[in-house]
Amino acid sequence: MFLGTFTPKLDEKGRLILPSKFREELAEGLVITRGQERCLYVFSGAEFARMHERLREAPITSKQGRDYLRVFLSGAHDETPDKQGRVTVPPTLRDYAGLDRDLAVIGAGSRAEIWDAQAWQRYLEEQESAFADIEEEVIPGMF
Repeated sequence: MFLGTFTPKLDEKGRLILPSKFREELAEGLVITRGQERCLYVFSGAEFARMHERLREAPITSKQGRDYLRVFLSGAHDETPDKQGRVTVPPTLRDYAGLDRDLAVIGAGSRAEIWDAQAWQRYLEEQESAFADIEEEVIPGMF
């Protein structure tokens, strides 16, 4: 499970060093792809395969399903971390997420997310107040 927030830097070759807490789960390979809110999702190879199977269940007659699948998979990049735990983020994905040098890598349970550090800070500031003020059940059965 991916948990926590880390602040690595992107080097001049577009590489980042994965947080040490994430390396074991991602050591055999990972997939980086477009995520919502202009971040990047990072899945272990096994979790990405599970996600792909779920996506394949969407009816081919659903335009929204086809569109999502195309955007999600066309940006996917598989990678194996090197001995230092570095992975390369392709230019197209860096552009999509607006990544510069300073990053925020967050744990989101079954995946990690890569954010531009300033974009993450803005998102978090907007969402923390809403999170603190939630008065109704958002996820059935939670609390």
